[in-house]
Amino acid sequence: MANEEIRHLVRVMNTDLPGDQPVRLALTGIKGIGRRTANIIVKGSGIDPSTKIGYLSDEEIETLNSTINKFENYVPSWMLNRQKDPYSGEDKHLLGQDIFMAIREDVNTLKKTRAYRGIRHERGLKVRGQRTKSTGRGGSTIGVSKKKS
Repeated sequence: MANEEIRHLVRVMNTDLPGDQPVRLALTGIKGIGRRTANIIVKGSGIDPSTKIGYLSDEEIETLNSTINKFENYVPSWMLNRQKDPYSGEDKHLLGQDIFMAIREDVNTLKKTRAYRGIRHERGLKVRGQRTKSTGRGGSTIGVSKKKS
């Protein structure tokens, strides 16, 4: 490991990860993978979690990618971030750009069906039941504005 050259950027799941971080910490840089998920992925791939990701060989990175792709198969469904997908009805674990696209599609569906939450999204108001009487106001003025004379 001392004579090997470290890769400063490692590409995993279409995301550039810093090569100077341990594998389990670097994987959390991928959207949709947290600390707990990263630990499960590293154990499933058989890689030492404390190894810096920049020192991994191409084969080890490929095993990481395949383990991430098969993540849904070896964890319980309650650990997945997209349970009972409204379109397919199956449990999924979305990563990276897929999360943003799924959220955008869900909000657009709410808007099309004219659901209460969809209307709140359209108008740019609070969606989750927060107070709006005195907080969440647009603009930079805080408090009472003095009338210009």
